[in-house]
Amino acid sequence: MPLLSDLGAVAVVAAIGAVGTVIDLRTRRVPNWLTAGVAAAGVGLAAAHLSRLSVPAALGGLGIGLLLMLPGYVIGATGAGDVKLMAALGTLLGPGRTGMAFLYSAMAGGLLALLIAMQRSRVRTTLQNTATLVRTGGANVSEIESATANNRFAYVPAIAVGALVAALGH
Repeated sequence: MPLLSDLGAVAVVAAIGAVGTVIDLRTRRVPNWLTAGVAAAGVGLAAAHLSRLSVPAALGGLGIGLLLMLPGYVIGATGAGDVKLMAALGTLLGPGRTGMAFLYSAMAGGLLALLIAMQRSRVRTTLQNTATLVRTGGANVSEIESATANNRFAYVPAIAVGALVAALGH
């Protein structure tokens, strides 16, 4: 039995999600030391046979996390740190669970965006801008990212929830 069992992976993913959330909420950044450290740890645990994943599975999780999050970065809907964190968490989750983590994160992120838009009295504008963003492939990114738009928010909490639910195997 691997030392980092499913329960251990859940605990590690939860701890990383909590640390990343606190940092993102305070600084609006996801530091490279966190993402690189998580990725190295995930691959290292797999290489040492201390997780349920093989090295190819850990690297596959990294690749899936990167590929799924990258389009959001390209169109300006998410930050590079968010992409790197999902990829890094993939080394602990493996390819299948990373795909599920992405889906759960998107659901949590949508709910979070709606709650923030309601708090900021921007529901209609946010929904219209989101529809335009998707329809045009990001043509309105500069409008959305404008400092006066007041519609950006920390996304790591959504990633943390999605990764944790996926780690739990749901």
